Amino acid sequence: MTITVLDTSRGMAELLATPAPKQADVLREMLAPMAGMFRWFPVDVDLVAMHTASFGFSLDAPPVEIRWALDQLRAADAWQRIERALNEALEMQSLTVPGLEVPDVTVLLMVGDASDDYFVGPARGFSGNGSVPGFITLTLWPTAENLDRLEAAAVHELHHNLRYSPGGVVWDPVTVRVGEQIVSEGLADAFARQLYGEVGYTPLGRPHLDDDGVLRRVVEGLNVTGMQEFVAWVHGDTAAQRFGATPVGLPTGAGYAVGNRIVDAYLVSTRTTAADALHVPASTIIEIGVARLIG
Repeated sequence: MTITVLDTSRGMAELLATPAPKQADVLREMLAPMAGMFRWFPVDVDLVAMHTASFGFSLDAPPVEIRWALDQLRAADAWQRIERALNEALEMQSLTVPGLEVPDVTVLLMVGDASDDYFVGPARGFSGNGSVPGFITLTLWPTAENLDRLEAAAVHELHHNLRYSPGGVVWDPVTVRVGEQIVSEGLADAFARQLYGEVGYTPLGRPHLDDDGVLRRVVEGLNVTGMQEFVAWVHGDTAAQRFGATPVGLPTGAGYAVGNRIVDAYLVSTRTTAADALHVPASTIIEIGVARLIG
């Protein structure tokens, strides 16, 4: 199994040096290795459009702004840190689950869109996706917080890759429940915390870790099906409004906070680690974790 962190440092620098009319072509070429991430889409995907929809920097952004962000990532040794972290996490997980089936993984690190109020506000300048085995995307604005937790963010997304890889948990879009994503976010954070401590918490969920009202409300939605509903239960009402879903009365990051609480309660009860629980069904984790939290 090979982890390939794409050299988007060079790619973004090349884009910045390209005349505006040709920048979309340069960006499309840079994104081409990620095309397989959209293999289940019913129609052909425009990679540039997906970049924009995923909070990637705008081609209309001031070049000096993107260049500054790129320089921050270079100074932080971002690409090398991510590669090291993913390989170390994979080694640990493979030792915990012998015979783990893992596809080759391609990793995309991109500068995010500093002009997007939701992205730099409620989302704290970070968006990650590791839900499709074989691919991880990390889109960020280089705040001190995001630079400090590069490793934790990367291994969080790797955990999703490993949970849903062949031989693992099956994500069926027709039958999957909110509880599966809540548990998967909690497990991925617990995995990151197992390796990196407190920085492993996804920041947008931390304010609600001790909120029992949020806990009870999310538990009410664990059996909801329909992936269009997930954003409200996992990311909260502000995200639901941004993406055209129905708010359910939850603050930003509620699902991450509750996922961490349920998973931690399960791990304490079973005396196991997040790495041990990689393929444990969400229903089992919910049954044991929720019983310990609220009976």
